[in-house]
Amino acid sequence: MSLPTPDPAAAENSARLVDRIAAEIERAGGWIPFSRYMELALYAPGLGYYGGGARKFGAAGDFVTAPELSPLFAQALAAQVAQILAASAPRLLEAGAGSGALAVGLLLELERRGALPERYEILELSGELRARQQDTLARGVPHLADRVAWLDTLPERFSGVVVANELLDALPVNIVAWREDGVFERGVALANGAFIWQERPASGALLAVLQGLTFTAPPYISEINLAARAWIAEWGRILQQGTLLLIDYGFPQREYYHPQRVEGTLMCHYRHHAHGDPFWLPGLNDLTAHVDFTAAAEAGHDAGLDVLGYTSQAQFLLNCGLAQLLEARQEDGAAAYAALASGAQKLISPAEMGELFKVLVLGKGIDAPLLGFARGDRLHAL
Repeated sequence: MSLPTPDPAAAENSARLVDRIAAEIERAGGWIPFSRYMELALYAPGLGYYGGGARKFGAAGDFVTAPELSPLFAQALAAQVAQILAASAPRLLEAGAGSGALAVGLLLELERRGALPERYEILELSGELRARQQDTLARGVPHLADRVAWLDTLPERFSGVVVANELLDALPVNIVAWREDGVFERGVALANGAFIWQERPASGALLAVLQGLTFTAPPYISEINLAARAWIAEWGRILQQGTLLLIDYGFPQREYYHPQRVEGTLMCHYRHHAHGDPFWLPGLNDLTAHVDFTAAAEAGHDAGLDVLGYTSQAQFLLNCGLAQLLEARQEDGAAAYAALASGAQKLISPAEMGELFKVLVLGKGIDAPLLGFARGDRLHAL
């Protein structure tokens, strides 16, 4: 597959990141786990995909997320957020806010519903994305700017709603290979100045997690997201009352480790092209892996959180009133309505985002049944 050629400045930025990763490999004795490589490729300050200045979202970037696809996504999501805010505390935190489009959409719809949070906090590690979010919010909701604050770290304590849309898929994953002679962790080494895969016997926390998994016959390669498990477990300590609302693409465990998925789910995205080489121009590609929602639910449960609901994005949005929100826009005119209908179709179609994307809600101190899971809850599938 032929990929677009980066401009000279971008290529130079990638070359600098290659040097940094290579130096770390050498300091580590010639090998680092893939999770560390992915962390540097995505988050190295000033050089990584999210740590640098490359445009990520929208038509000019590498991919399009649901908030950019249609304003109806945020408007439907706001119905669920409003219910939880009323049952917990008037505080909303978005982890990894992307372009800022979801924040604008949620604030506008929550304002329309008379359910504005007193604080809308954004946890964002990328300086470039933080600046873009500030610009998006200043243009989209200038009258609500005083409610928004940016965080550098997780809060010590929190009550309210935490929203993470396409966050877990961007956390660094460990890559595991099941071979005839054992289970190995895949890592990154150097050969003639280039990055190569190299495997070592799995050990420690990774091996402990693997003990509970069963697979088809080797050879088989897949991912274990220890970082996502740790992030969710930390919220078990932090959250006093409220929910984690997790939206991402992925599967329950028995589907994630399907016998036919022998190469795992790791994927790279560059200018709306998907490819499978994580060593190609590091820092310019988004690296992602699908989410194991069973593992996410188990991490929450083990940390003292209740598993409140799990379903497809399509079912969740329909439960939250997406169809009614679209119907109410018929008065906007035929062209505007057609555009909204097209976006809504992409959000809920099984051939687009509707089935691949799932919604998992973990919480504490929330007793009422949640709106988004009134029909089609799939907790049994986890």
